[in-house]
Amino acid sequence: MSTQHTALQERLVNTLRRFSDQRVVILGDAIADRFLHGAISRVSREAPVFILRHQQTETVPGGAANCAMNLVALGAQVSLISLTGSDEAGNELRAKLEAAGVNIEGVVVSDKVQTTTKVRILAGQSHSSKQQVIRIDYEGAALDDDELRLKILNNLEQSISDARAVVISDYNYGVVDARAIELIRDKASDIPILVDSRFRLFEFTEFTAATPNQEELENLRGGPASSTEQLETAARDLKQRLGHRALLVTRGGEGMTLLEGDAAPVHIRAVGAEQPVDVTGAGDTVIATFALALASEASFVDAARLANYAGGLVVMKRGTATLSAAELEHSILNSEVD
Repeated sequence: MSTQHTALQERLVNTLRRFSDQRVVILGDAIADRFLHGAISRVSREAPVFILRHQQTETVPGGAANCAMNLVALGAQVSLISLTGSDEAGNELRAKLEAAGVNIEGVVVSDKVQTTTKVRILAGQSHSSKQQVIRIDYEGAALDDDELRLKILNNLEQSISDARAVVISDYNYGVVDARAIELIRDKASDIPILVDSRFRLFEFTEFTAATPNQEELENLRGGPASSTEQLETAARDLKQRLGHRALLVTRGGEGMTLLEGDAAPVHIRAVGAEQPVDVTGAGDTVIATFALALASEASFVDAARLANYAGGLVVMKRGTATLSAAELEHSILNSEVD
């Protein structure tokens, strides 16, 4: 391994070791990810389908809540601003967050809403790995309660006063609205503000950076990017339209592409195994790591490298997963850094 790589590894690890000094606020849609595991017992006589013998059901934080879990697993101090119902899924979700060390004082709880829940049914033979066969989504109605909106805004304003970074995790379930966007723009303009939005990215302008995946970029472009040049052009156009300082495009097995200012795009090759085990929630891991690195005063390129390592590790875990700072450091020190 060259001296240059060793110096880069040391720089990345030094950044990683500053993660515990950072306080990050997350605004977004908290989702209860439920994984129902079952063993195939026989074929039904009622229809040509398998009958599953239920083994276990596990609820883990998803969406913005998964980003919070990733941040706290990496050592940060984390405050989540969100909304859940007072239902079973919401209660389990908040309990998991609190047990992990996430500050949930900013999570509004109401019996007027249903906690967004995604149930993934995983099936297989008794002693084999389980595969996802169907997903069932339980989505609440649009958030149109002014009282709940004001509570979210008040919690957000109180939380960001001493934050070192803000992450907006928008899954289009209603927590993030125009007033919240303006509040962040007004109150947190001097710290990194990172955006992950599935369907409304054009509404999040003049922030630090966004982290769309290639499919999301192509959807915004209006068609596939069939060459590196087309992808770079689409990413450059998107960054310009957003008015962000940087844009980090995640590309699965192709790694990541970073655009910063007017500099040439930087392509970072993927790390880890070629075939991921499960990509569920990997985007949350990427933006959590990227945000923490920027809060720790890393350059955009080094922050992207750290996020690339984190994404490569988490997709080798099943379900909605996190990774620790120790895992990330071990990976950096024991593989060649691009």
